Amino acid sequence: MTATVTQTAPREDMSTRVEEVLRQRFAIHCENAEVYGAEFAALWRATADHALGGKLVRPRLLLDIHRALVPTAGEDAMIGAVDIATHIELLHYAFLLHDDVIDGDLTRRKRPNLIGQLAAGTPGASEQDALHWARSSAILMGDLMLSAAIMGFARADVPAHTRGRLLDLVEQTILETVAGEHTDVALSHGIIASDVDTVLSMSVYKTATYSFSLPLRAAALLADSSTSAEKTLQAVGRHLGLAYQLQDDLLCIFGDHRTHGKDPFSDLREGKETAIIAFARSTSAWHDIEPRFGSADLSLQDATSMRDLLRECGAERFVIGLIGDQLDAVYALLSEAELAGEISSDAARSILVSTSRLEGRHA
Repeated sequence: MTATVTQTAPREDMSTRVEEVLRQRFAIHCENAEVYGAEFAALWRATADHALGGKLVRPRLLLDIHRALVPTAGEDAMIGAVDIATHIELLHYAFLLHDDVIDGDLTRRKRPNLIGQLAAGTPGASEQDALHWARSSAILMGDLMLSAAIMGFARADVPAHTRGRLLDLVEQTILETVAGEHTDVALSHGIIASDVDTVLSMSVYKTATYSFSLPLRAAALLADSSTSAEKTLQAVGRHLGLAYQLQDDLLCIFGDHRTHGKDPFSDLREGKETAIIAFARSTSAWHDIEPRFGSADLSLQDATSMRDLLRECGAERFVIGLIGDQLDAVYALLSEAELAGEISSDAARSILVSTSRLEGRHA
């Protein structure tokens, strides 16, 4: 069953439409799940609770750019854009579920994630069994969210040629994101040698492709923009996404977890090969960092000491510089594209607003 978008909602608050459609979709799924048993229905309700209420970074980006590219778009076109934006959010949540399993995370958005909630809600089981149940449930729900996202693209009420190009785009996006995640795990276990270039390439595929290039390119396709404009937006998205990921890496180690809501120092406990760590490996400080890096039982005191070493060796400063480089590249690309007439000044301005939100981000 396909949920409809209320057509009387104000154009200025398109994210509200996305939230509304998400709620409608989850309500339908929760109702349909009842026939498969109380546990499965409860799993859908818990999933809905965790999936809703996010920042909607990706849908907002798509809708803002689409509106800037087609300021006179009719209601039907806006409904189509909202539909695609909604399914990009479902794709995002599918990746989050799988990522939490891979990383062993139990918290997100300042509270237990789906795995943490499910594991804590099985008092009759052993801790090991409860965690296995919770992680298995997250994998299965991630599969269902991925399926729902792809089917949403396939059923989108847009012209047939646009739908075909959107499906090609989402297929390539999933491929690149999985490739990036696969490399990330390989780096963390030493299967692939870690260096800054490899880590940055992995981050582009794992985060930038689906979080920024996908919504920007989807907006261009929905707006029937030129191929050159789409390519420019793809490049802009890669730089923005890399900046976003690098900031996430900084927040995990140097940020205030009370503000960003992530598990503090989880990257250090997991032995995650970020650009911070890749840089530190090339310094004399690595001798003191390496023995405790990747320790699952890393104490707060040891983690704080490692953080201080990473700061002293220049890793924090180095990654802050990388972020600045990515944002400078965005500004240059947008300036060139605007001068060449590839994108409008309104579209460039809209992306710059998104870029400004990244600078100095704390959550």
